[in-house]
Amino acid sequence: MPNYMLLFYAPEAADEAEQAERDAELPVWFELIDSLREAGLLVANGRLHATDSATTVRSRNGETELTDGPFAVTKEFLGGYFLLECRDLDEALKVAERVPLTRYGSVEVRPVMSPNEEPGGESTAQG
Repeated sequence: MPNYMLLFYAPEAADEAEQAERDAELPVWFELIDSLREAGLLVANGRLHATDSATTVRSRNGETELTDGPFAVTKEFLGGYFLLECRDLDEALKVAERVPLTRYGSVEVRPVMSPNEEPGGESTAQG
């Protein structure tokens, strides 16, 4: 079965009240995670620290540059992920619809390439 990465994007909480509202959703998140594990869909998941803990690495013309924070200036940041093993994209999209963050952010669903796959889904395996 193919793997799908669900990437969770949302604006950072504006204040403590908004963060408390989001934290109140944690039981819904735990229920979702447990149900995905029980269904055999969840391969891995993680919640990321705030963007102020990020470091971006770039290499240009033989020089390495380290920059504090995320690569792009944006209102939404990557806050976490699920790595799922699903029958197909439709199943992955149904899981994405269940993510509580969709009420104030977005969930990007993207197929994960296997090691012997080229962009576009073609296999490079010799047969």
